[in-house]
Amino acid sequence: MPKAFIKAARLRTLPLSISGIIVGSFLAYNNGFFNWLICLLAILTTIGFQVLSNFANDYGDGVKGTDNEDRIGPKRALQSGEITPKQMLRVIKVTGFLTFLIAIWLIYLAFGKENLLYFFLFLFLGLASIAAAIKYTMGKKAYGYSGFGDLFVFLFFGWLSVIGSYFLYAKQLDWTIFIPATAIGMLSVGVLNLNNLRDRISDEKAHKRTLVVKIGEKFAKYYHYFLLISAFLLALLYTLLHYSTSIQFIFGIAFIPIAKHFYTVYKNTKPVLLDPELKKLALSTVLFAILFGLGLIL
Repeated sequence: MPKAFIKAARLRTLPLSISGIIVGSFLAYNNGFFNWLICLLAILTTIGFQVLSNFANDYGDGVKGTDNEDRIGPKRALQSGEITPKQMLRVIKVTGFLTFLIAIWLIYLAFGKENLLYFFLFLFLGLASIAAAIKYTMGKKAYGYSGFGDLFVFLFFGWLSVIGSYFLYAKQLDWTIFIPATAIGMLSVGVLNLNNLRDRISDEKAHKRTLVVKIGEKFAKYYHYFLLISAFLLALLYTLLHYSTSIQFIFGIAFIPIAKHFYTVYKNTKPVLLDPELKKLALSTVLFAILFGLGLIL
């Protein structure tokens, strides 16, 4: 049973989820704001949200019948019968509760009693993140079934992750931080879009109206190219705005595998062959986050 829950947690998705925290933390460090404990708790909170989302997705797609013999990706826990719906609901509640406790610790550490407005604002954002993680596929009005998954991934794994983590350290904002936050958001959405491209046929049969299902494979690919190219241009723009040394362009290394991925998607005609590309794009996004951050401080 523990192995089944570890499998359902989909550990391979966790590195991507903390990419925004990595960028936000490097930005804060570069501007003279940093705290190791805040960094650790922010990472744990984000991992908690991601695991919660993965459990909820497994449950939501499982009970709706979306995970069936047509699905291309790895077999889910409910789909395989390794975990019952009741057991999954229980672990969703426990994961949500523990994540919320870590989030409260993080917020209190960052703002204390002196900044109650910020404390309650981030408390609300924490609750919103939990709700978003659960409602992606669970419930009658799951937004993942209506084509809004891309927007929520962009907001929570892009803007909230980068800008929110930076604010936890600095208690102030610089408008240019929205630029790398948007880049991370677009790469994260790219991973979701790739996942939905892979599952387009089975999703359409199950009435899961992802953005890919709505706009079709051809335009979903154009959308994918737009996300990848825009992420690179935004990273380039931020670097030029804050240029001090050529080492800042080191993030370009991460776009070498992304360029190869771009070509693979362009040439692809079989959705099943997109499955390995998920890992490649996710790891390339993490690599980008690390190299972009190192370029700021080296």
